Amino acid sequence: MTSETFWVPLQRDVITATGADARTYLHSQLSQDVAGMRIGETRQSLLLQPTGKLDGIIRITCIEGETFVLDVDPGCGEAVLARLNRFKIRVKVELALSRENWLAVRNVVTPMPGSIPAWRCDGSAVDLRSESALAEFVQGSIDDYERARIIAAWPTMNVDVSEASIPAETGIIDLAVSFTKGCYPGQELVERMDSRGSIAPRQLRYVQVGEGAVVGQEVEHEGRQGIITSLSGPHALVALKR
Repeated sequence: MTSETFWVPLQRDVITATGADARTYLHSQLSQDVAGMRIGETRQSLLLQPTGKLDGIIRITCIEGETFVLDVDPGCGEAVLARLNRFKIRVKVELALSRENWLAVRNVVTPMPGSIPAWRCDGSAVDLRSESALAEFVQGSIDDYERARIIAAWPTMNVDVSEASIPAETGIIDLAVSFTKGCYPGQELVERMDSRGSIAPRQLRYVQVGEGAVVGQEVEHEGRQGIITSLSGPHALVALKR
């Protein structure tokens, strides 16, 4: 894996939300606090079923007061759009889906104007809503990108987690859930597990594995059994059992 700043082409499914009720509607549906977002601010969020199961991992950016961009992993946009439309009753909000070609920039060491914080929003990973190559950095490979994602312990929808997963399995509750906002679908399960200190049946964790490991293989880590969901060399994301 290169330690230099590198970029790779990145596809994202993008939902643009506009209308007088866009802010309040998204706030009512997502696990994140949308009401308090400032123009230009980006936050990670989850979209849940009323039962608390996972419908999507969403990054939301406030473009203007009532205009938001929600981007998700490619292939996940239609399901997220359908879920958002399902609860859209008597609200003034329009949702439009597209697929866009972006650039993912990793191992970032200095701020990049116009970039969107990625993954854990610590500044080392950003995305650009652009297709133009970055001459000042090297072009990385998909393997470079996957290694960086796995080491950051950032889940991919329908790879590391699925619609059968609950939020506590994702490993990103601390980033994607607000515990001070109002109600949203699925909140009851999230709040109940948090208040009781409950542990999910499975938890996604970064683990280093031996040579020859493959996705789907059972492994043991710190006395717990788990299954590899993503792998790049010795770096793996593992769904560890409780």
